[in-house]
Amino acid sequence: SNAQVAIILQASARSAVNRDEELNDVYRKTQKYVDRFNTMTNPEKEHQELVDELDNLQEALTTFRKETDDGEDMELHSFEVAALMNLVATDSTVEEAVSLIPSLSRFPEAAVDEILDLIRSTMIRIVS
Repeated sequence: SNAQVAIILQASARSAVNRDEELNDVYRKTQKYVDRFNTMTNPEKEHQELVDELDNLQEALTTFRKETDDGEDMELHSFEVAALMNLVATDSTVEEAVSLIPSLSRFPEAAVDEILDLIRSTMIRIVS
């Protein structure tokens, strides 16, 4: 997700500064791009805490399963997990999530809301 990349790039930039290294143009442009979309910052949390929270969310989304009425398990596709990870900084409704990720419409509304609850709880842990 953009938030994960931003956190990793920030740590890398701090490390480069400590080594008196200059960041290249591609690095700076990438940093600028992800910073533009990353609102998941908390100066009171350590870099590793934020990465761990986002990794835990990614794992929860990757292993998310919902049983259909006919007994089959539905799971999120990897592209859906990636897109959902970029919703961490937002407070999206079910309708907004399905609009942004149309393939989620195959899930019942309650399941999409459950997915969004996973994201919201991660966001709360990160900013608090």
